Amino acid sequence: MIEVKDLHKAFGGTEVLKGISTTFEKGKTNLIIGQSGSGKTVFMKCLLGLITPDSGIISYNGQVYSELSPSKQRDLRQEMGMVFQGSALFDSMTVEGNVMFPLEMFTRKSQEEMQDRVDFVLKRVNLIDAHKKFPSEISGGMQKRVAIARAIVMNPQYLFCDEPNSGLDPKTAIIIDNLIKEITEEYNITTVINTHDMNSVMEIGEKIVFLKNGHKAWEGTKQQIFRTDNKAVTDFVYSSELFKKVRQMYQEERD
Repeated sequence: MIEVKDLHKAFGGTEVLKGISTTFEKGKTNLIIGQSGSGKTVFMKCLLGLITPDSGIISYNGQVYSELSPSKQRDLRQEMGMVFQGSALFDSMTVEGNVMFPLEMFTRKSQEEMQDRVDFVLKRVNLIDAHKKFPSEISGGMQKRVAIARAIVMNPQYLFCDEPNSGLDPKTAIIIDNLIKEITEEYNITTVINTHDMNSVMEIGEKIVFLKNGHKAWEGTKQQIFRTDNKAVTDFVYSSELFKKVRQMYQEERD
């Protein structure tokens, strides 16, 4: 579990995060949503330890990050897996090489142990015959699966995903969403996903935090988001005809 209490962060006198408090639960897919400029990216970078908040507390399974020594902070960051928006694969490395990279950098495993782990996670994301291919030789959806395999190869306690469906067609996006949810439940990981994709909210939004202008404007489940009367949320969610129809359906059920 990740607990956030009264988090603030400003840049050049402009406050970006304005007292955010929330929790992200273990074994669940926790989504952060909001418009561009709402503070989602800065918030996630604070959770990853890439940005130091001006004030507030972030704790990981009871460990307060700011109270840890530099070496303990480094150890904790190695328990975090990250799926980047553009997959961020190394073009010059094969699929196998990309997934093995964290093991080579941060562990002392033998070559055989590393190979076994790489084979295992690639099989887990349904990439069995892609080991020797380069990123340019596989589809965008396969690249996302490679990125997920690399993110979980170190067996992390925390998984962070930044717009994991960016650039994917709707069918592939659903496959990636479901894969992330399956892995979260299977390995009991605390997963946090930055997204603007309302399809993801409908598919896997077990806990949703909605940010607006640096504030936490709302939080709840995917069922609750379609029933809320919070205007900031409804303006964001029901900007398309599809979700207006979904809201109408939920209102009719409630009536």
